[in-house]
Amino acid sequence: MHPSLRSATLQDCILWILRRYRRFRVTGHSMTPLLRPGNEVLIDPTAYTHTLPTPGDIVVAAHPQQPALRIIKRVEFVEPDGRCYLKGANPDASSDSRQFGLVPQAQVMGKVICRFP
Repeated sequence: MHPSLRSATLQDCILWILRRYRRFRVTGHSMTPLLRPGNEVLIDPTAYTHTLPTPGDIVVAAHPQQPALRIIKRVEFVEPDGRCYLKGANPDASSDSRQFGLVPQAQVMGKVICRFP
């Protein structure tokens, strides 16, 4: 569990400028109190190129039932085949794996690295 998420460092900002990291804006309440609507985070889209997500990671993924929609959730567990059980920090305001099931690793777009700015 992530009690907090660090703020961006100069190195994070440089990696964003160089397009190694991507910026993502939180729009819903599913991750409150950790992340609130309007918060921005940097994600590393290459974090899971050669490895599986780890329980406790916060990730951005394509919604399994609405692929154009991006969601931000915490990884609860990962199946050996890479499918992830994703859950919001605020269960009352979250649509997550409790509703849509496991998310294929291919739909995980990146690991949240830090808050931005």
